[in-house]
Amino acid sequence: MNPLKDEDRDRSSSTEGDPDPTVSRRTLLLTAGAAGGAALVGAELGAGPHLAAAQGATPTAAVPPADAVPPAIPPWTREWGPLPSEYGARSPFEDDVVRDPSATSSRSPLADLRGIITPNSLFYERHHAGVPQIDPSEHRLIIHGMVDRPVEFTLDDIKRFPSVSVIHFLECSGNTGSEWKESTIRETVQKTHGLVSATEWTGVPMKTLLKEAGIQPGGTWLLCEGADAAALTRSIPTEKAMEDGLLVYGQNGEALRPEQGYPMRAIWPGFEGNSNVKWLRRIKVGNQPWETREETSKYTDLLADGVARQFTFFMEAKSVITSPSGGQTIPAQGFWEISGIAWSGHGKITMVEVSTDGGATWEEADLQGPVLPICLTRFRYPWTWDGQATKILSRATDETGYVQPTVDALVQARGVNSTYHMNAIKTWAVAENGEVTNVYQ
Repeated sequence: MNPLKDEDRDRSSSTEGDPDPTVSRRTLLLTAGAAGGAALVGAELGAGPHLAAAQGATPTAAVPPADAVPPAIPPWTREWGPLPSEYGARSPFEDDVVRDPSATSSRSPLADLRGIITPNSLFYERHHAGVPQIDPSEHRLIIHGMVDRPVEFTLDDIKRFPSVSVIHFLECSGNTGSEWKESTIRETVQKTHGLVSATEWTGVPMKTLLKEAGIQPGGTWLLCEGADAAALTRSIPTEKAMEDGLLVYGQNGEALRPEQGYPMRAIWPGFEGNSNVKWLRRIKVGNQPWETREETSKYTDLLADGVARQFTFFMEAKSVITSPSGGQTIPAQGFWEISGIAWSGHGKITMVEVSTDGGATWEEADLQGPVLPICLTRFRYPWTWDGQATKILSRATDETGYVQPTVDALVQARGVNSTYHMNAIKTWAVAENGEVTNVYQ
């Protein structure tokens, strides 16, 4: 290795003989990952008690050895890069972070995502007749039925109303449906839990549009119909629409993507994905549900006694560890951060607990801000792996006091006939060689 030249040394480091040397950002980056590096980062950046306990040793030197510095200027520092473009693209080194598509859906790569916002290009999809290619200038939304003034809106009409923006998750009620039975569990968190995403939605409150049409007092249900080839329809309680329902045309600052309902869709925060009708073209106001295909033969929960739960709109509290998770390998013993996401259709997540011994003991994880209602919440837990085989789990509690159930408890309550609303605790097994696999419980 070439010795570090004087002019290359970090000029923000302490002077020789200073009894309390200052640790620069560059020094932190160079030492992080070494035996004491994580502790140094934790101490310098004000890490919480979990991290401090996990690290142990404190480094004895703030200045890295000379051979820790890259020996040469990389080629990308020697030449101009591409100039500004009309529409941004991600690094080609991230091309393997993709959705997992099937004939009717695609799943978000949860293990590769950070924070709580899902990029538009990685937001999960679910379709019943493909994605309609709608000309927004030809699209109309009709509100009729039990209203004083039937109305027809263009997209431009909708955009004239005062808008709001909210950050909420959206989850297919069939998400994690393969986890009801041991024989059908799948390998990775993308395959098991990838039908959930979170985004900023922008649009108009449904109550604004319903009042514009003069909704009548007896109009307690809405029939929402999409403009796709399936003409998907769902019955929605008017109470939900008046509380927080939205007619959405924007997602993460730009227009909805076609697969997310362009040019407009319904959003009922906390409700199962199928009810949030995409490509919305019609709302009919009535005094009872319409009992459509998507709420009778589909999207009902068949119990063990043959009785089906219907209109199970809300998605219950749920969490999953995304790192480390199925299909990944922990490369060595020592400190690793356990990270994952939690969410609830009933409001905020108030606590996530993590177990690293198969559920024998639980400890509270840190919730990464912001913690928003009806939104994905990122949790983190510092873990020192001793190289022994174990199981890691997480369980969420929401602001109603509801606690995420075990697989056994959920199966005992509902049986295994349904593929919907599976929100049980997820268990990942860690082998002695570091391989992480999915196990039933």
